[in-house]
Amino acid sequence: MARALRIQIAGAYYHVTCRGNECKAIFRDDTDRLACLDKLQSSIAIYQVELHAYVLMDNHFHLMVRTRRGNLAEFMRHFNISYTSAFNRRHRRVGHLYQGRYKAILVDKDSYLLELSRYVHLNPVRIHPQDKRPVAERIRLLERYRWSSLTGYWDTKSRQSFVTYDSVLEQIDHSRKKYRDFIIDGINSGYATPWDSVQGQVVLGEEKFIERIKDELEGNGSQREQPGVRRLRAKAPTDAIKAVARYFGVEEQRLTGKRTGLRDQRAVAMELIFRTGGIGQVEIGRLIGGLDYTSVSRERKRLREKVEHDAKLRRAVAQIESELMPKIKI
Repeated sequence: MARALRIQIAGAYYHVTCRGNECKAIFRDDTDRLACLDKLQSSIAIYQVELHAYVLMDNHFHLMVRTRRGNLAEFMRHFNISYTSAFNRRHRRVGHLYQGRYKAILVDKDSYLLELSRYVHLNPVRIHPQDKRPVAERIRLLERYRWSSLTGYWDTKSRQSFVTYDSVLEQIDHSRKKYRDFIIDGINSGYATPWDSVQGQVVLGEEKFIERIKDELEGNGSQREQPGVRRLRAKAPTDAIKAVARYFGVEEQRLTGKRTGLRDQRAVAMELIFRTGGIGQVEIGRLIGGLDYTSVSRERKRLREKVEHDAKLRRAVAQIESELMPKIKI
């Protein structure tokens, strides 16, 4: 059976699932779950992804994400490898943690995002034997369940900084009470699972949305299965170099030459080329002083760590990126 297309579009919403190999647990205890959330937050920051809902179960997880840059595959690869490495080290094991690659469905925000958020959040009470418990008990279980974004939707005090709540709540009048009622109604009266409406294993949306996606694929020359189909909206790498040089008031040659100093400024250029330029670290190294892949990766990591406590540098990255990032909606 052929694999479904990996459709990668800037600004798109996805429902993503990963299951443990042979249906085995990918979280053995709360330490594993905390490690997973830590790796998830790091990957979100690196790849500029928005997380709108999540739930961690024993042997699988669900994510609802939006990719600003059309980079779902890179984001999931980094996240899954990071967590697998941490899990294997802790439990002194080797080999695959997941059952094949992740499954991703491209989602029509206007038609399905709200319903999918309910589907994700009800996971803890859908499994046996919780699904047989009285409604009141299931509601209490959801209120106590720590490994989900749901409580942040119900109570502002439980909001998590790495979760984006507004896109779902705006579809229900920005009302947390209405969202709670929506969840409880799903327990009381049941709810429609949207998976029967998925087109071609990869797209969930109304007809107009599906037609737009088809046009997108045709426009990008996708006539066969391939690892990813990405919107051709990347900025030229030289745009990032020019923007960084302009912001810091330096010549472009001082960013691209060899051994020119300006370590932080060069690292900012590397990071923003990676985020907006549509090229990988090998190509970035060739542009920035002939560095190798390892050097580019190391400098980008150093920059991410430094901006955590350097507000001036953090503002610089944010301002230059804002200038470079395309404003895309689908």
